[in-house]
Amino acid sequence: MMLRRGFILFLPRLAGLLVVACCSVSIVYMLACTPKGDNQQLALPRVHSPTVKEGYEAILQEQEEQHRNYIISLKKQIAQLKAELQGRSKQLKNVQDQYPDPLDIRLDHSNLEKAQANLLAFLRSQIDKAEVHSGVKLSTEYAAVPFESFTLQKVYQLETGLTRHPEEKPVRKDKRDELIEVIELAVGSLNNPEGDGNAKHRVYTASDFVEGIYRTEKDKGTLYELTFKGDAKHQFKKIVLFRPFGPVMKVKNENINMADTLINVIVPLAKRASKFRQFMQNFREMGIHQDGRIHLTVVYFGKEQMNEVKSILENTSKATNFKNFTFIQLNEEFSRGKGLDIGARFWKGNNVVLFFCDVDIYFTAEFLNSCRLNTQPGKKVFYPVLFSQYNPSIIYGHHDSIPPLEQQLIIKKETGFWRDFGFGMTCQYRSDFINIGGFDLDIKGWGGEDVHLYRKYLHSNLIVVRTPVRGLFHLWHEKQCLDELTPEQYKMCMQSKAMNEASHGQLGMLVFKKEIETHLHRQKLSGKKT
Repeated sequence: MMLRRGFILFLPRLAGLLVVACCSVSIVYMLACTPKGDNQQLALPRVHSPTVKEGYEAILQEQEEQHRNYIISLKKQIAQLKAELQGRSKQLKNVQDQYPDPLDIRLDHSNLEKAQANLLAFLRSQIDKAEVHSGVKLSTEYAAVPFESFTLQKVYQLETGLTRHPEEKPVRKDKRDELIEVIELAVGSLNNPEGDGNAKHRVYTASDFVEGIYRTEKDKGTLYELTFKGDAKHQFKKIVLFRPFGPVMKVKNENINMADTLINVIVPLAKRASKFRQFMQNFREMGIHQDGRIHLTVVYFGKEQMNEVKSILENTSKATNFKNFTFIQLNEEFSRGKGLDIGARFWKGNNVVLFFCDVDIYFTAEFLNSCRLNTQPGKKVFYPVLFSQYNPSIIYGHHDSIPPLEQQLIIKKETGFWRDFGFGMTCQYRSDFINIGGFDLDIKGWGGEDVHLYRKYLHSNLIVVRTPVRGLFHLWHEKQCLDELTPEQYKMCMQSKAMNEASHGQLGMLVFKKEIETHLHRQKLSGKKT
């Protein structure tokens, strides 16, 4: 009874509490649902106001407009995502058609996020398969994929033919657009470095581009390495990009400081003092005056003309105050491989870049920087393809005189060819040369030792950078075919000599010289008759 009486007394209080709670919830709901203006919350219309209906209609209309705009924006985003997804789906289907199941990638429409993630993983796996981060062991020298080099205006390429030249402006639109896109992307990457936040940095343009190299592995994609001017002299920026049959992906963005990177130029020599004098003129200008971070090691065989060679070296040293040279004399038969090997091992300083060179080579200061930029201890060695000069007497035979040497060094089909069968000029760090085992010292004389070393590097995990370079030339010299050669050897020697003498067109002019003169004579006579 007491419980019942207490419950009856408590019931009005409970009802009052429920009414207060409902009112509070209504007020909170109205405050939450009222749309906000630009700067402040819109006031609720008063219940007894005569315009209460119009006020609520205005609020609802404004809210409806906001929702409508929001829905339109969402629809646009959904349409963009669908279009992008459709493009990715086509890419993925092409990949699946070419590679049945390379990474267990299947186009699963029920899980689109997973399909996109798998596609991205496949594209990144293409970088791992290509020679980007490390070298790949190759069976022969024919398996190596060479690079091609380019500047803002020109492309330097190995494969030549009717429509391709050793140096040319990209005529094909796809090649021109490809290189422009890569340069623009690299400039954009330099101007928007990751992790710098709002830090101030210089603005890069295409004019800061120095040179680039690229190569395409048919089953993986195209690798690009672009070099730009750095913030100071002897400093550079290198951007590495990769096109895995899809969007270009930035692989690396690193600062490279070459200010203290010394190159030891090693030249094996026997006799040939006049050629050495010409070589030292080039070394003096490009190596000493323009570059300045260079050492010269001359390994001389025998004693004939030795004093003349030493005199040339000493005179250069006195005239330029150049002390960074070493002269090693060996009383034995000439062996190029042994001379280079002894010169490399004779160095006692810190790890240094070795440039194996011959006395009939001309190089520029730009090439020395390429030598530095394309070598890395334990990772990269550089095998440049040099441009071999034709016989100047044939090239300029119709001129009054042969121009000076510097004016002859022009990369054109009529002046020379890429010596892609030669592997003697190479740059590598001394540590890599020692670790690979150096030259085969059983090989005597000229030839063979360079290919043997090249194959050693190909069989290792080092990246071999093989590319034509615009600053390295083989100067023409007469090739001697000795009488003691067999008929077959003599024939091969003469073929090689012909290839080094002139282009096909120029040799044809020599072969048909009499016919041409006869034709000109007839033309002259017919002109007189008329």
